[in-house]
Amino acid sequence: MTITSPHLGSPAVWTDAKLLYALEEVVETELNRHLKVAKDWMPHEYVPWSDGRNFPGLFEDGEAWDKEQSKVTEIGRIALVVNLLTEDNLPSYHHEIASLFGRDGAWGTWVHRWTAEEGRHGIVMRDYLLASRAVDPDKLERFRMEHMSEGFESDNRHSMLHSVAYVAFQELATRISHRNTGHQSGDPVCDRMLARIATDENLHMVFYRNLLKAAFELAPDLTMQAVRDVIVNFRMPGHGMPGFERFAAQMAIGEVYNLRIHHDDVLQPVLRHLKVMDIDGLGADGRQAQEELGLFLGGLDSEAAKFDEKLAARKARMAARAGA
Repeated sequence: MTITSPHLGSPAVWTDAKLLYALEEVVETELNRHLKVAKDWMPHEYVPWSDGRNFPGLFEDGEAWDKEQSKVTEIGRIALVVNLLTEDNLPSYHHEIASLFGRDGAWGTWVHRWTAEEGRHGIVMRDYLLASRAVDPDKLERFRMEHMSEGFESDNRHSMLHSVAYVAFQELATRISHRNTGHQSGDPVCDRMLARIATDENLHMVFYRNLLKAAFELAPDLTMQAVRDVIVNFRMPGHGMPGFERFAAQMAIGEVYNLRIHHDDVLQPVLRHLKVMDIDGLGADGRQAQEELGLFLGGLDSEAAKFDEKLAARKARMAARAGA
């Protein structure tokens, strides 16, 4: 990709403004592709409304919540709440990307479209949780208020390029988390709902992944450094919610999201598709970032192997107890 616009100046000195301008045409192409393949869907069609009934409060006939009222598994309940509260921070996410990408042109159109599509996810998940009585509604609302009152700041808010690199991986991570939550939920209705959400997340990943590919063609050294930084310091957007570390540990054991899944199903697919470790012709900074990324991935794979061993041992112990 060759940049000839006189507005860009020398591509040797990239700024966020120059990269935004240079990627505008790619954003427009990807936006048009996205709009052709994305399908509108109705959140209310995925909610088991006939299972719903009044909770105590303004309704005298309200029935108090009890977890036995729902068929959702304990790990499914935990993951659903984490996923929902992550989605609840959409206003903050919109503010972040609108500030980085702008509200005009193809960038702005994408920002608003992405926000609208993501809005469905929180709507349908909350409606499902309440109609199916999968969670205590009072605790859920207090948890939402506490989490959102803390606000959200991205680790990558300092750089448009880092933000693009981050969401290329994070959207896939979210897709995987939703799908695995559905599989572990114990409820086919929940599984179907989360599969629909995961389809959206995959399309969002493809948009950002293709944008990241274009960034590699424009500014390979800077993009390689951004990818290294993002992967080495990767955190899910819900990391700031109260109790997140405990929930994340439970989700890891429950095989919703853990080191092995992160390495094999999130990082590696994007890196392989972009052939990141095979890119040549890099400058000194780019080569160093590529080497450091390779070393980090090797270490992460080793840590994932240790986790696999511990998880297998735990399963063996539980099976032995069950058979005793």
